[in-house]
Amino acid sequence: MAEFASPLVVEDLPPDLRRPILLAAFAGWNDAAESATATARFLCRSWSARRVAQIVPEEFFHFGLTRPEVRIHEGSQAREIRWPATEFFLSQESSLPRDVIVLCGIEPHLKWRTFCGHVLEVARSAQVTLVITLGALLADVPHTRPVRVTGVSTDAELAARLRTTPTRYEGPTGIVGVLNDACRRAGLPVVSLWANVPHYVSEVSNPHTVLALLRRVLDLLECRADLSELEEAAAEFDRQLARILAQKPDVARYIQELERREAQAESPEGEPAGDLPGTAQLIQEVEQFLREHRGEPGQG
Repeated sequence: MAEFASPLVVEDLPPDLRRPILLAAFAGWNDAAESATATARFLCRSWSARRVAQIVPEEFFHFGLTRPEVRIHEGSQAREIRWPATEFFLSQESSLPRDVIVLCGIEPHLKWRTFCGHVLEVARSAQVTLVITLGALLADVPHTRPVRVTGVSTDAELAARLRTTPTRYEGPTGIVGVLNDACRRAGLPVVSLWANVPHYVSEVSNPHTVLALLRRVLDLLECRADLSELEEAAAEFDRQLARILAQKPDVARYIQELERREAQAESPEGEPAGDLPGTAQLIQEVEQFLREHRGEPGQG
């Protein structure tokens, strides 16, 4: 691996950006069903973003846990090592009201405060005015209901615009939570958006959660994107799950119980729901069915 004077390598970050926004997503603990990173990748493709900076992984990863991969170049026998990547992509599309830097990364193993310091260095260099972080978490929610997006913001006006369910979560956090705190301490406004992923379909890409995050981001940025590909993938995802419910009554009953609990939670007069039945086998059956029949909805 090449030696670098600093882990942060700025390649092509132009000056005088239009009130830029930094949008960040990380694979790993913060990224149930890869929903957050799929959202970031979709926006990079839609906005023709180009890489302008990267954080070299050497100081921040245990390569025995997140291993580099060997790839063979198409049309040749040349082999290449691909390392865990943390990359910044810039879009200056005229259709966007502001320039956007998209950070696509993997949750590091080491030196989180130092790592976040490098992210903030890019934000300061680009004169970023707002940071948006994306996450997705597993929850006891049915796929038949609209995806719930929770959000927090250090800015009261932004919090009101989000129209999200505020979270009062306390407990372990990931790199997204640490980056949010680093932004707050640096006086940089930050918005964090999280989608709830049905836990029984956590091993496959869920286009519904990607769509939910995308729509929140696009609304916040006051811009549009063609979501038809993802909408078609979401419809196919629903058809696959409908086939499961038709073939597996135990799974159908489990989802009906989740729906009942969801309705009770939304009702001011609802009584607390009891514990759910054991689900390990049901989850395994659902995910195996989707893996065998999916066309990778929402991926790409």
